[in-house]
Amino acid sequence: MGVVSDPGLLDAPERVQSTLSEYGARVREAVRGVLPSVAQRPYLDALVSDYPLRGGKMMRSCLCLATARAFGARFEDALPTAVAIELLHNAMLIHDDIEDGSDERRGHPALHRLHGVPLALNAGDTLSLLSLRPLRDNSLRLGPALAFRILEETERMAWESAEGQALELGWRHDNRMDVSDADYLTMILKKTCWLATIFPCRVGALIGTRGTADVEAFFRFGFFLGAAFQIQDDILNLAGDARYGKEIGGDLWEGKRTLMLVHAWRSATRGEKARLTTLLAQPREARTIEAIAWLRDLIDRADAIEYARHTAHGLAGAALREFETLFADVPASPDREFIGGLVTWVLQRAH
Repeated sequence: MGVVSDPGLLDAPERVQSTLSEYGARVREAVRGVLPSVAQRPYLDALVSDYPLRGGKMMRSCLCLATARAFGARFEDALPTAVAIELLHNAMLIHDDIEDGSDERRGHPALHRLHGVPLALNAGDTLSLLSLRPLRDNSLRLGPALAFRILEETERMAWESAEGQALELGWRHDNRMDVSDADYLTMILKKTCWLATIFPCRVGALIGTRGTADVEAFFRFGFFLGAAFQIQDDILNLAGDARYGKEIGGDLWEGKRTLMLVHAWRSATRGEKARLTTLLAQPREARTIEAIAWLRDLIDRADAIEYARHTAHGLAGAALREFETLFADVPASPDREFIGGLVTWVLQRAH
């Protein structure tokens, strides 16, 4: 693993998986308590519950819980915020799948493929509203001042996520071919890292310290960890197996500007760039299997997957160094080990 082979974390993946399993099960149970218990409202209740009940890694909610506990909170004090994170994440997935024209999510057809765009969009909006319920309940458990700070953090994360999504969609809309590595990292900072890692750490630390934590200190760790996670996800989209749970090669069909596509463009000849520009200007339904195979070959000839993997390893190494600084004075615990172990796990995971 190179930069992330810390001897103290050699068994981290096992610990990460056990924590994801234990905490994830408790979050899922709490999520069910917020979702409609019976499908009474036609065209709504069953759709709202669909994505949350499909499963998922639960990394975001578990990171929030582990950070809160590492800083001294009770599990129950962080659980409502973890539930809100999970609900909002699933709401964003529904919207992302619509905007990307995705076919699959967690091994099953995307919600809009099953029910159409209008109904799926409405279900995503409803899940977003439901995510506010546990945040409202924080006022009774944590006090109004800390509950309000968590709401402020939630608003910040939502804006950052929207800006990142706008960048990715805008690049495809305008068929931008001048995207750089730095542009890509800025986009995933906003689109991925804020919800996946930065926000869970910040609100977890606030809960654990009863509002005294310097949340800005978690920005760099969250960015490095989240960026490594997203790049690995992009790699799995091309090189993953059936466990991946989404359409293999879907990023190519959707024309996403991943780090691999950016690198392949940079390495391409003038003729290849012209062909690639024409290909990505087409709507997904106009792209052929042969054209996507050519694009994959272009990526392979540029050794773009290895380039992305090397970048992810460097980011993970930076995340580990930030972790060691941030948590230097935090007592050893399974939660602290879980957070550090995520750095290794994001690179080793196969789905």
